[in-house]
Amino acid sequence: MAQFPILQNKLARYEELERLLADADVIADTQKLLSYQKEHGGLGKVAKVVKQFNDLVAAVEASQQMLAEEKDPEMKAMAQAELDEVLPQKKALETELEDLLTAGDAATRGALMLEIRAGTGGEEAALFARDLLGMYRTYVERKGWNVEVMEISEAEMGGIKDITLSITGEGAFMDLQFESGGHRVQRVPETETQGRVHTSAATVAVLPEATEVEIDIQDEDLQIDTMRAGGPGGQKVNKTESAVRITHIPSGIVVRIQDEKSQHKNKAKAMKVLRSRLLEQKTAEAHNARADQRRTLIGSGGRNERIRTYNFPQNRVTDHRIGLTMHRLDTIIQGEMDELIKALRDFDRNERLNATEQPAS
Repeated sequence: MAQFPILQNKLARYEELERLLADADVIADTQKLLSYQKEHGGLGKVAKVVKQFNDLVAAVEASQQMLAEEKDPEMKAMAQAELDEVLPQKKALETELEDLLTAGDAATRGALMLEIRAGTGGEEAALFARDLLGMYRTYVERKGWNVEVMEISEAEMGGIKDITLSITGEGAFMDLQFESGGHRVQRVPETETQGRVHTSAATVAVLPEATEVEIDIQDEDLQIDTMRAGGPGGQKVNKTESAVRITHIPSGIVVRIQDEKSQHKNKAKAMKVLRSRLLEQKTAEAHNARADQRRTLIGSGGRNERIRTYNFPQNRVTDHRIGLTMHRLDTIIQGEMDELIKALRDFDRNERLNATEQPAS
């Protein structure tokens, strides 16, 4: 039996997609072609490692068979030398495949929607949401990933009421998947004249970007309205009806996009956001259906769960899920999140490995 059957299935799907992408009917269907190309690209990293692993397994088996059957001492020595070379390589790839396996679907996703919303705390909460946006954007830019603003609602004092970003790049979802939840800040607000520390909050949601294959939306399930775009204080008002509001009737999800001057572009953005929110809803329902098999302590991704506190007077960041406290908030808020993100990923990996080692009840 082949090792890592789940990953072997991903390799099989990758090879199937390679055949489909060469099919004339697929090439003629632009929408299907783009969808398959995106899925093929997402599976590329896993497929490459699984192929290498399968080749090494075959090389190990061939060397072991030669050792067992060969009588010539020189040929035996050659087989042993080959075995000594490929066994460490196979072991290293086993570790890499374990990482990919424990990462689940995150390993094959390179695109996500990142939503930040101001919570309790009025203007200070909006300013904190703006700071979180700066933290994530700097981190994303340092990684060399692409980021695009999908929708934004600004507050009066330069803060942000809510914003949705599309982020694309290899490893983007794996790194940012644990940022979902409530983020709390403790600091002296810009609006505070007495020097008192206030507590405010913002929520972050990380949504895997859904493909059209994953989320099939029927035209009859949509109500699409167009209107003139507008901004705070009457700013950025268009004379044409470029803003688009899409209501998904079965779920009640509403997406409104007015960032682009083109109604067509706004509609495309809105559909992209809608698919991701529907996938999030679908994933949440699956988690709830098997609550006793919840993925990991930090993998629930609930928007209402308080996950982290940023204490400015003490230069302290605390992630409550894994009990991690770091006294360098000044650099983390500037986008230097690598150590924090690594700690979350390591914790998640260990939790998953421990879960797979538990005997079945």
